[in-house]
Amino acid sequence: MNFSKSYIREISFGIMIYALIFSACKKSDNPNNLPDVNPSDYEGTIEGYRSADEIYPKNLKAYWSFDDTNNELKSGSAPTQASNNTFVPGMKGKSLKLSAGYLYYAKQLDAFKTDSLKSFTISSWIQITNNGSKKTMLMTLTRPGSLDGSFEYRLNTNELPATNTDVIKVGPRFRTIGGGYQDNLNASLSPKIGATVWTHLVLTYDGTTGIFKEWGNGIEIGSYNNRGTGNNLFKAYEPSEFIIGATYSQIPGKEIGTNVTYAAMTGNIDELRIFNTVISDAHIKALYNLGLAGK
Repeated sequence: MNFSKSYIREISFGIMIYALIFSACKKSDNPNNLPDVNPSDYEGTIEGYRSADEIYPKNLKAYWSFDDTNNELKSGSAPTQASNNTFVPGMKGKSLKLSAGYLYYAKQLDAFKTDSLKSFTISSWIQITNNGSKKTMLMTLTRPGSLDGSFEYRLNTNELPATNTDVIKVGPRFRTIGGGYQDNLNASLSPKIGATVWTHLVLTYDGTTGIFKEWGNGIEIGSYNNRGTGNNLFKAYEPSEFIIGATYSQIPGKEIGTNVTYAAMTGNIDELRIFNTVISDAHIKALYNLGLAGK
């Protein structure tokens, strides 16, 4: 059977058109053109992260790892004075052990200047016990010459005896734009505490809404939604200094008045992180789970 060249061309063209139509109609395995995902990239991760260092890295403005150093690592700032402090195994590497001790940073950190710190998240792992007599100042952003700081992260260890390992009361307080104080977030932590029990505490403050929230071991344990805005918002006054584990009254040569409410801290601290934003609930839980895994 003989076919003309024109007929053969028509048949070939028809086959080509059919192939193109069939190819276009074939169901795609990736209709949204999503990037390829390699499962091995997520092996060993927790909630998508390999380390707590991957959470809000651009907003992390102050960080203490306490891996054989008391320095704040973002600025390289070393403490001006330190007392009764050493390093022991922690949640991730080493941790800071204070035995009625403290770290005092007289140099103002850029991260804590007025325009740099309006909203914040503070994340830390602690080992602490109640004592039935004295409050514990976990950390404070101080104002030189004043016993009352711009921000005070208070643990009300005075309210319960050392035998109570079920509750730790948390009572942060801050100075406002108008010069007054705001507090009243007296949250009680329900997970077990103790000298050998690591507890993850996170405090968030939204500088636009004035809302405080407190988290313990990945669970929200308290909030105060009516701190107010305007002149009731937090202000990081300048100049400032920073103290871990004490107030001025526990530091020789820095005493102000005769305040005996606080005792220098006895307990351990690890992985202290301060962000200049409110990190999301999911990321707070991720910080907790990563910490449990030593990441």
